[in-house]
Amino acid sequence: MEISIEQVAQLIGGMVEGNGQATVNRLEKIEEATEGSISFLANPKYLPYIYKTGASAVIVKSDFEPEKELKANLIKVDDPYSAFAKLLEEYQKLTAKVKTGIEQPSFQHETASYGENVYLGAFSYLGENAKVGNNTKIYPNTYIGDNVEIGENTIIHPGVKVYANCKVGSNCVIHSGVVIGSDGFGFAPQEDGTYKSIPQTGNVIIEDHVDIGANTTIDCATMGSTIIKSGVKLDNLVQIAHNVEVGKNTVIASQAGLSGSAKIGENCQIGGQAGITGHLKMADRTIIGPQAGVPKTITQEGKVWFGSPIMEHKDFLRASVILRNLPKLIDRVKELEKKL
Repeated sequence: MEISIEQVAQLIGGMVEGNGQATVNRLEKIEEATEGSISFLANPKYLPYIYKTGASAVIVKSDFEPEKELKANLIKVDDPYSAFAKLLEEYQKLTAKVKTGIEQPSFQHETASYGENVYLGAFSYLGENAKVGNNTKIYPNTYIGDNVEIGENTIIHPGVKVYANCKVGSNCVIHSGVVIGSDGFGFAPQEDGTYKSIPQTGNVIIEDHVDIGANTTIDCATMGSTIIKSGVKLDNLVQIAHNVEVGKNTVIASQAGLSGSAKIGENCQIGGQAGITGHLKMADRTIIGPQAGVPKTITQEGKVWFGSPIMEHKDFLRASVILRNLPKLIDRVKELEKKL
């Protein structure tokens, strides 16, 4: 479907510089774009491509001023990345096939209920008293356990497992291989050296507008609930242990692990492969770097932490410089020792 550059600008709240009547029909990366496509420039590293891209239009920041002649028309916005994301969302709506209905074979317990315009894929399972809201899509080979509640407009991709008594909100996206509500890692050491399993009797509560990446696991609480609050975004392969609470609009990158009963504040950012010790608290707007180890509670809001164990970012940078120079310092010490 073709659309004019001016129409695109109206959709994303931008201003056109160039020929607004020219048309585009697809979205492409700026370094690979060809005529008839639209792209965006958000990362300064890609600035050289705007002067040689084949795109018919490029979404740029409102204060962008080209240093030399451009072939592409521009759409100026406050936030190019968010504007392009909105464009991708609209494009997906136009091109995606909306699935509805119940495929067979599939199983729905006689006490299970589901709203209007739902999709239940082949080999999906709805347990006793399970409830699914309007417009929710449950793809094939998905298990929804007894007493599970799922809100409206949620998408659950193939192969997801949601254990009994868990709750998933509205407008969530849960990708393939996710397991919600499996047992937390609870074992009591015995005098004879063995371990006795501690029953995990709680559930998981996932609020609205949560995205969960493929093969992420969220354990049920020992008692009470493991809670993922609204707006949280979890990458692939994230581990959330029992009784953890993740605050609103927090993002967690791949392979990070949160130990039991950790309480994460709102609007935090946790980098890939970071490890969070159990029973600690993390203040709002905390940023944890990749591969960081967090052994203690963080009480100050808005701080940036790196390293394992963590230290403030500025201290981490200083320590990194010293570490890189350590071999030279050792050689100097040895020379001094010889002279003495």
